[in-house]
Amino acid sequence: MSMTLLEKSAARRPARTGDATARRRRLMRPGVLAGIGFVSPLVAYMALFYAYPLYENVSMSLHRFTRATYVTGEAPWAGSAIYREVIASPQFWPTVSHTATFVVVSLVFQYSIGLALAVFFQRHFPLSGVLRGLFLVPWLLPIIVSGTTWQWMMDADSGVINRLIGVFGVDPVWWLNTDHSLWAVIIANIWLGVPFNLVILYSGLQNISPDLYEAAAIDGAGPWRQFWSITFPLLKPVSAITLLLGFVYTLKVVDIIWIMTRGTGASQTLATWAYSMAFGKGASAVIKYSEASVVGSILLLIALCMGFVYLAVQRRQEA
Repeated sequence: MSMTLLEKSAARRPARTGDATARRRRLMRPGVLAGIGFVSPLVAYMALFYAYPLYENVSMSLHRFTRATYVTGEAPWAGSAIYREVIASPQFWPTVSHTATFVVVSLVFQYSIGLALAVFFQRHFPLSGVLRGLFLVPWLLPIIVSGTTWQWMMDADSGVINRLIGVFGVDPVWWLNTDHSLWAVIIANIWLGVPFNLVILYSGLQNISPDLYEAAAIDGAGPWRQFWSITFPLLKPVSAITLLLGFVYTLKVVDIIWIMTRGTGASQTLATWAYSMAFGKGASAVIKYSEASVVGSILLLIALCMGFVYLAVQRRQEA
C-alpha cells in the first residue's frame, strides 16, 4: 500500500511542475509584461501619494505629537485616547452640525441648479454654447479670487449685496459675522459647485435618446411628465456619481471658507477645524497635530462610508 502512495505522489510531481512552468510562461508573455509595465507607475503613485499619507495620518492620530516630538519622531503612543478627547470636546458636535449643514445645503442647491441648467441648455438655442461656457467661469477662476470677491460683495458696509437688498427696504446683513458666516460660505460654495454639476449632468443628458421624448410627446406627455418619467430615471447613474463626488469635495472644503471667514463662528467645519489645529491661526497658536489627524481620519471614514453607499446603490441599479 505504501509503495502505491509513493508512486502516486511521484506521478503527480511532474504534473505540478508542468503547471508551475506553464503559469510562469503565461506571466512572461509580452502582453502581460506590457500590462504590468503600464500598471506599475499607477500603483507606485497611489502607494506614494495616497496610501503612505493615509498611513501617516492614522499613525499620527494614535501618537501624541507636539512640535518637539514631530521633529524628533519620538511621540508617545496614545491609542484611542486622542479620539475620545476630540469627540468629548465641546467644539466637536457643533462643528459636526455645521459641517452637515454646509454639505447638505450645498449639495441640494448645486445639484438642483445644475440639473435645471443642464435641461435648459439641452434645447440648443442660439448662443447656448456661449452661455454654457460663461457658466464655467466660477469653476475656472482661482479660489483666492472667488473668495476675495465674495468677501467684498458680502461686506456689511460697502458690499453690493447689502446695497441691492437695501433697494427693497431690507436692513443690511452682517454676512461675515459669527452668526451668518455659515450661510455666507454656503452661498459662495454653491456658486462654485454649480458649473461642475452642469457639465456632468449635461453630458449625461446627451446619452438619452431623443426618440424617447418624441414617443412620449406622441403619447401626450408634457415637458414635466417627460422629465420625471424619462430624464430623471435615466439620469440616476450620472446623478449618483455627481452627488458622490460633490459630497467628497464639499466635505473637505477649506480654501473658500478660510479666505472668507477664517473658519470662525458658525462657518467652522471639520475640515477647517483640522486645518486650524494643524497650522494654527498665529505665531502663538497651540499646534495640535494629533488632534488634527483624528479629525482627518473621521473625515476619511465619512467619505469611505459614502463610497460604500454609492457602490450599494449602483449594484441595486444594475440588478
